[in-house]
Amino acid sequence: MLNAALKGVKVVDLSRILAGPWCTQNLADLGAEVIKIEKPGSGDDTRGWGPPYLESADGDTLSAYFTCCNRGKKSVALDFTQEADRQRLLALIREADVLVENYRVGTLKKYGLDYDSVKAVNPRLVYASITGYGQTGPKAHRPGYDYIFQGLGGLMSYTGPADGEPGAGPLRTGVAVVDITTGMYATSAVLAALFQRTQTGQGAWLDLALLDVAVAMNANQAANFLVSGASPQRTGNAHPNLAPYEVFRASDGFFILAIGNDTQFERFCDFCGRPELAQDERFKTNSARINNLPVLRGILSEVLETKPRRYWTEALDTLGISWGSVNSLEEVFQDEQVLHRQMLQKTTHPKLGEINLVKNPMLAGNREDSTNPAAPPLLGEHTESVLGCLNIIEEANGRSHGLVHAIGFKKL
Repeated sequence: MLNAALKGVKVVDLSRILAGPWCTQNLADLGAEVIKIEKPGSGDDTRGWGPPYLESADGDTLSAYFTCCNRGKKSVALDFTQEADRQRLLALIREADVLVENYRVGTLKKYGLDYDSVKAVNPRLVYASITGYGQTGPKAHRPGYDYIFQGLGGLMSYTGPADGEPGAGPLRTGVAVVDITTGMYATSAVLAALFQRTQTGQGAWLDLALLDVAVAMNANQAANFLVSGASPQRTGNAHPNLAPYEVFRASDGFFILAIGNDTQFERFCDFCGRPELAQDERFKTNSARINNLPVLRGILSEVLETKPRRYWTEALDTLGISWGSVNSLEEVFQDEQVLHRQMLQKTTHPKLGEINLVKNPMLAGNREDSTNPAAPPLLGEHTESVLGCLNIIEEANGRSHGLVHAIGFKKL
C-alpha cells in the first residue's frame, strides 16, 4: 500500500506556508511520521490566513488554508532560539531521516541547525532546504512568495487576455502553482535521496529554489522561446501550439474544445457541416491553424453559438474528441468521476469534528489506500506526546551539551 510506503521514516518539518508543507504532507500521506515544529503561541503563518476557519465549541480554530497542506502531521511547539528547546529539536533531528526547512539563507546556521552542523550528528539525514532563490548567487538572501516568482519566472508574461483585449495585462494563476510545484519537486528529490541513501549510507543536502522551479515549469513555452528566440505572448485561453484548443461559447454556456490533431479537426468539421474548413489551406494543418487562429476562432465561434452545450459535448464524445466544462468548485466536488475516485476525503479531529479534505492523487487510484489520514493538528497538539519519548540527560548544573537523544525509532 502506498500510504504505508514510508512507514518507519521520520521527518522533522521546519517549513511554513505552502511549498515545504506541501512536500511534507506528501511524505505523511505516504506513511512517514511527520513532526511539524512550530513557534509557540503563533505557529505556521497560515494558521491565521483566513477566513474561513474551522472552529470548535471551546474556541480552537484552524484556517482552511492550513488544512490544505498539513494533514497527517504532528504539531510540536518549540522555540529553538531558546537553548532548552534547541536541544529538544536536536534530539529529534538526531533520529530523523528527513528534515525540510524553508528559512532564509543563513538563518538556521545561527542556531547550529544548518546542514553542516546537523550532518555532524546525523550523517544519514536527508536535509531539504526550500528558498526563493537558492542557497547561493546574487539574490540568495532575498525573501519571496509564490506571486513574485510567477512574475520573475516568466509565467505571468504569457498568462492573461491578449494585448488589445479587455483586461489585457499580466495575470497570476488562481492558486500558488510555483509553491505547489516546488513542493512536488521537493518530494521527488527527498524520495530519490532516501533511495540513494540505501546504496551509500549517507544523507544529502537538497537545495530547492522557487525561482528554479518557476523557470523549469515554463515547459513548452520555454522550449518555444529557446527554439524561436521569440518570447511567447499572452493568448488568453488559446494554446500556443495547438488549435482549436480553447474555451468556446455554446448557446447556453461555455465549454473547452481540445482538438489534438488534424484527423480530429477533420471529423469535427464534418460534424459541424463545414467539411471545407478542413481542406482550406489556412486550416488544413495544425501549424496553419495556429498561424490563422483569429480567423478560425471567429468562424468556429459563429458555428458553436448556434447550439446548446450538451449538443456539442455529446457529439464530441461520439467523435472521440476531448472537451471539458468550466466547473465551479461546487460542481467539481459533485462530479461523478471525482466522487468515484474518492477525491473528497473526510477525517475526524478530536476537537473540531469532521473535516473535509482533498485526497492525495497519488493514492486515489488505489482502493487499499482508502484509510483516512489524521486531521491537520492544532498548534502544539502533539508536543507532550512527542517530547515525552525524549530521554533528556541532565548535568548537575543544567542541561548537557548535545547529550540529548531520542529513543524507540526504527531506522531504514
